[in-house]
Amino acid sequence: MNWKKVCAELSAIECVGAPVEVAGVQYDSRRVGRGDVFVAMRGETTDGNRYLEAGVAQGAAAVVTDSREAYERLRREWPDLPAALVTHGRRALAEVSATVMGHPERRLALSAVTGTNGKTTTAFLLEALLRSVGRTSVLIGTIETHVGMEVRVSPHTTPESRDVLEIFADGVRAGATEAVMEMSSHALEQERVWGIPVDVAMFTNLTQDHLDFHGTMERYFLAKARLFEGVGAAPPRVAVINGDDGYGRRLLDMRLRSQMMAYGLESGEYRAEEVRLGAGETQFIFKTPHGDALIRSSLTGRVNVYNLLAASCAALARGLTLEEIVAGAAAGMQVPGRFEVVPSTNGVTVVVDYAHTEDALRNLIALARELVEGRGGRVITLFGCGGDRDKTKRPRMGRAAGEGCDLVVLTSDNPRSEDPMTIIEEALVGVRETGTDCIVEEDRAGAIAIAIRAARAGDIVLLAGKGHEKVQISRDGTVPFDDVAVAAGVLRELE
Repeated sequence: MNWKKVCAELSAIECVGAPVEVAGVQYDSRRVGRGDVFVAMRGETTDGNRYLEAGVAQGAAAVVTDSREAYERLRREWPDLPAALVTHGRRALAEVSATVMGHPERRLALSAVTGTNGKTTTAFLLEALLRSVGRTSVLIGTIETHVGMEVRVSPHTTPESRDVLEIFADGVRAGATEAVMEMSSHALEQERVWGIPVDVAMFTNLTQDHLDFHGTMERYFLAKARLFEGVGAAPPRVAVINGDDGYGRRLLDMRLRSQMMAYGLESGEYRAEEVRLGAGETQFIFKTPHGDALIRSSLTGRVNVYNLLAASCAALARGLTLEEIVAGAAAGMQVPGRFEVVPSTNGVTVVVDYAHTEDALRNLIALARELVEGRGGRVITLFGCGGDRDKTKRPRMGRAAGEGCDLVVLTSDNPRSEDPMTIIEEALVGVRETGTDCIVEEDRAGAIAIAIRAARAGDIVLLAGKGHEKVQISRDGTVPFDDVAVAAGVLRELE
């Protein structure tokens, strides 16, 4: 790729230098290789412009910067090096990456999902439905990334644009024609998805989360709404929105330039009726303007009815028939860390789930309560609250756990730089308001053992908060930790 071609597609204040050939794009100076464009940009925790010298020493063929001072230094100290000055570093990263990689985003039909809860399951479901009719897809999400049949680790829910586009390019080479992405509010606010066209956009729900970053629920909502307005690209062709959610109704009332598909159990043209729920079994009549169909799935609970509705609507928007959706949903799937049942032989059901907000925890506990009704079982819930995150939700989560459970076990969940017991004490305030018995155990492995050993046949033990995560993060560092593995070990000891 020629530098002049990059300049032609870059929204730059100034773009100078000889028409050299560039081979790749990097925003981390440590990863710059010979022939790469180094995009030096301001971030939340560091400023890439501090590492100009390192990028040049690594062999950068050109540098793009969002700092006038850095640009003037480049022109002064490395006058023969091609360089560009831009206003928005992240937008420039997206533009340069798309150009150098040959615009893979234009060769994939992207379906993107946002919301507080349900993003991961909805994304997995939609990818499974697309795969069931023979389509090859890219999936980018919280748990893992898929490029066709290849599974990769996902370091972030939504990576930087350069990394997204690289995955897209790999997908195109693997024969993919579809892409499915979770788009977090952080990524939308920070424009990590700048210029990436979305064909189908989905909204699941909005409840309190990430206020440490957004400050208010209104700003949190407006960040999510950017998906439906287009972030440096045209608005989505189709908007799939949960009409039962208050913020979803706000989106439906906005003058969005998309074909609207409203879904829900209580509202919308695309509804679930005659819902029947059981452990490992969900079924409902999918009512649509195009006809009705009986959906059966091995997923559990009311929340998954919403996830199935969202994915089914998106699948219809991507051209699948009702018959194909019915067959795909019935094929069965398990999303890691989303109501994941740990095998047991002692009559106790142990479930690992990612629920880490008040609303998600309430939904999880309500589902467990439905499953034990009529058999005299109890609901035991283990949870913790993350450190360096919104502190106001800690007592609320404690209250949610106490109001729905027979026993609460309060423990640590990625305390990060904070004191674990300080976090626990703040959540304990909410539990105490309910009068529900509560056991405090800072060590999460010990807490899991306490929760499972306290259960008897017919009970459900919910291990909430970490879900698919495989590490515990504290001020002492990051160590391997897997709720499923720890629970399975305790259950083996009880056999």
